[in-house]
Amino acid sequence: MPAVTVENPLTLPRVTAPAGSEPRAVLAVATAPSGLEGEGFPVRRAFAGIDYRYLDPFIMMDQMGEVEYAPGEPKGTPWHPHRGFETVTYLIDGTFVHQDSHGGGGVINGGDTQWMTAGSGLLHIEAPPESLVVSGGLFHGLQLWVNLPRKDKMIPPKYQDIAGGQVKLLASSDGGALLRLIAGDIEGHSGPGSTHTPITMIHASVSPGAELTLPWRAEFNALAYGLAGRGTAGAGGAGAEGRPFRTGQAVVFGHGESLTVRADESQESRSPNLEVVLLGGLPIREPMMQYGPFVMNTHAELAQAFEDFQAGRLGVIPTHS
Repeated sequence: MPAVTVENPLTLPRVTAPAGSEPRAVLAVATAPSGLEGEGFPVRRAFAGIDYRYLDPFIMMDQMGEVEYAPGEPKGTPWHPHRGFETVTYLIDGTFVHQDSHGGGGVINGGDTQWMTAGSGLLHIEAPPESLVVSGGLFHGLQLWVNLPRKDKMIPPKYQDIAGGQVKLLASSDGGALLRLIAGDIEGHSGPGSTHTPITMIHASVSPGAELTLPWRAEFNALAYGLAGRGTAGAGGAGAEGRPFRTGQAVVFGHGESLTVRADESQESRSPNLEVVLLGGLPIREPMMQYGPFVMNTHAELAQAFEDFQAGRLGVIPTHS
């Protein structure tokens, strides 16, 4: 980890929070429970137990892996439907093949992001390629669910395939942190992801002992999730201590104009840096009703989605799959 990097972050554009920015305090740190998804690959439910008012417009996020598969072990998901939201699959290590009932599909490699707008609905499958099943290997990634506002819930499905090389690479003010800006804007720099709901998504690698402070839009919420390593979150100084967090823990920030994370001086041997995903979004502030793979505004819309799925109106599984 990670798939997209540079030897010297000091060669990259630097980002720093303006002087006098109101720092965001940490409201809560939550530990993600572990479970199995699809055909049995391990996941951490990153936002389990966090009140939705702090997540909106995000619905959930799974950390897939990190797991080293033996030959014959790699697993995926069976065919399943989606309606009413977007799935963002960010692969750090490994390879995934995806296919849908509308004829879409492709391969996601380490460093790539696949942005699928389910909209009015489709059937979808994700699985490792046969070569990876045969050989085994490392698999690690994230899948984030982003809600769609009521006006966009029934738009036609579409994809954005964001190759690792398209991600905007930035550095912290002293070069101690490498930032991969997947979506959103930070201090005039834009990520390649195009979103219906304004969001920011960053994967940061923070060197041991380094501090990262970023400007953050005041109208956005703010979340951090530890992919690997140990650190603290929240503004320090003036007697205020940052809140510790580590691999598999999510941080909820309060209001403000900047956010700070720091890497501990000592990191675990398997990960030399603190690896953290930073997320922010403009809350939709509409009713959110979820039933499995359907995310709508009302119970009646959920019932209709389930009825449409059973009637084959979300698509049918291709006969050649």
